[in-house]
Amino acid sequence: MTSRAFIAGCLGTSLTSGERAFFREARPWGFILFRRNIHSPAQVAALTAQLRDSVGWQAPVLIDQEGGRVQRMSAPHWPVYPAARAFLAINDPLRQREIIRLSARLMAHDLKSVGIDVDCLPVLDAPVAGSHDVIGDRAYAHDPDRVAQLGRAAAEGLLAGGVLPVIKHMPGHGRARADSHHDLPVVEASLETLRGHDFRPFRHLADMPLAMTAHVLFTALDPRRPATVSRPIVTGIMRGELGFDGLIMTDDISMKALSGSFAQKSRAAIRAGVDLVLHCHGVMEEMVAVADSVPMMTGARARRAANALARIRHEPEPLDVDETRAQVAAALAIAG
Repeated sequence: MTSRAFIAGCLGTSLTSGERAFFREARPWGFILFRRNIHSPAQVAALTAQLRDSVGWQAPVLIDQEGGRVQRMSAPHWPVYPAARAFLAINDPLRQREIIRLSARLMAHDLKSVGIDVDCLPVLDAPVAGSHDVIGDRAYAHDPDRVAQLGRAAAEGLLAGGVLPVIKHMPGHGRARADSHHDLPVVEASLETLRGHDFRPFRHLADMPLAMTAHVLFTALDPRRPATVSRPIVTGIMRGELGFDGLIMTDDISMKALSGSFAQKSRAAIRAGVDLVLHCHGVMEEMVAVADSVPMMTGARARRAANALARIRHEPEPLDVDETRAQVAAALAIAG
């Protein structure tokens, strides 16, 4: 069954009849869950099954499970994971990478057990002095090469557990001085500066299956359009210069950094070369506008989707959950 090029949310902890009918007709490629959709393990497992049943295939289900302040599944039913920056307290760089990989492997275990198979992690943004703290401790480090090394460790841990990673926010949100949830960040750094810092982690992880765009305007790349809706950035920088051939999705199309109607924003992202429009709020009127504005998953878009999903259609790497949790907790306790 051919899907449509968007990812949708839902409003509650189970599907309404209206949502079920809409998804059956609109056929989104995937779904995303937020804290409003999370109550208990049994409930989340039932919801992911409902979502897939509504479209008639094993559609991807996404979540933002980074650790720290961005963790949709949390206590009391799931462990609380540290923010990315917390791992820098481990002095040995090799041990840092090992513990980040194990932490991500545990996250994958949590997610896979309730039917979630895509995690919007790792954050590959490398913050600079004066940037907004919307990224802050969500970043692994300030040094872009260190971000690349630690981000790859997290991505590999997810993949080992049968969960797809999403590298974000391409081509870099770390220099932004505003929160794109509320305002449009404008970055005035030169192309040379961006290449030497912001782009580096994304270039190093260009082999990953999925990427999320940054709702950021880079004056040196496109003085009029934010990255998400800029063909020179999506097609020229992300696809061309950075060499990324995986699926590219927007950040949430509802965020205030983007102007225009949902239809206008969705069409602009597709024209720029984005594969999938991400709509998170679950508001029916908005979802209808997005669905009516995006194409079906065909051609290169379908090829990239199939290649991404092929990365996780395997049995997860064996894991002793209790032993691994104890190992990660001990490493962080010693570091602290």
